[in-house]
Amino acid sequence: MKAFVFPGQGSQYPGMGKELAGTFPEASAVFREADEILGFPISDICFEGPEEILKLTENTQPALLTVSVAVYRVLEARGILPGVVAGHSLGEYSALVAAGALSFADALGLVRSRGKFMQEAVPVGIGSMAAIIGLDLAEVERICVEAGGDEIVSPANENSPGQVVISGHTGAVSRASELALAQNASRVIPLQVSAPFHCGLMKSAEEKMSALLDATQFSDLSIPLINNVDAELIRSADQARIGLKRQICSMVRWTQTIMKMKELGVDSAIEAGPGRVLAGLFRKTESSIKTTAIEKPEQVEKYAAI
Repeated sequence: MKAFVFPGQGSQYPGMGKELAGTFPEASAVFREADEILGFPISDICFEGPEEILKLTENTQPALLTVSVAVYRVLEARGILPGVVAGHSLGEYSALVAAGALSFADALGLVRSRGKFMQEAVPVGIGSMAAIIGLDLAEVERICVEAGGDEIVSPANENSPGQVVISGHTGAVSRASELALAQNASRVIPLQVSAPFHCGLMKSAEEKMSALLDATQFSDLSIPLINNVDAELIRSADQARIGLKRQICSMVRWTQTIMKMKELGVDSAIEAGPGRVLAGLFRKTESSIKTTAIEKPEQVEKYAAI
């Protein structure tokens, strides 16, 4: 079985989607639609940048969604379809569009607001994130409990075995980072992010997004999805909506998502969107699942010819 996976924040770069839109009418139609829906040229931000504008969270999120959906539409037009989908954090919205649970128009509006609400939830400098390399999730969870005190710090992403991202108050993240190194973590990498995602500091964003999600039409999924918050297979509109609410303050269980794919019999995966972040995580977690990153025309043509 084939899976499609959709990248999240951090995979963006100026120029993404430009060649795709210039080659395939299905892709250019997606970018035109996005510009019309948003009321500003997100296509220009994708194609030209500048990076300072693209990396603003409220721009990054709709930009990545647009590129990922454009890739999906190009593959769909060539009869290349998944048996299951998943998306990393923001990528779950792209996956739900592919699965028919959300319209592209609704998803664009939601992620634009999501980016804005997440940025507003915590003043700059109050929160931070760091990647801990070389410790397993249980060890990182124990370290976060010890480091937290009166502040928040918790695992935000379990990306692959031995790679766990933590998120929370800057002081607590710093204390947890020092404890991790004392517990023989091989490295701790502070992340250049605009807010501490996937932790309790995002509560106000969760509350605001919950109201928007409740007002949005969801459909049952035509393709099953493995969600972030539980790494479980979902098929219903209600499950999709609840999962998007919960993921804002909860950890992205990406290692478990990949292992769930293995359990379901997935033997290949397409990373639909910019970059190769998810392909790299597959190699570290379950290398038996052959993963292909697709965003550029030559990658589409090569895959379609197989």
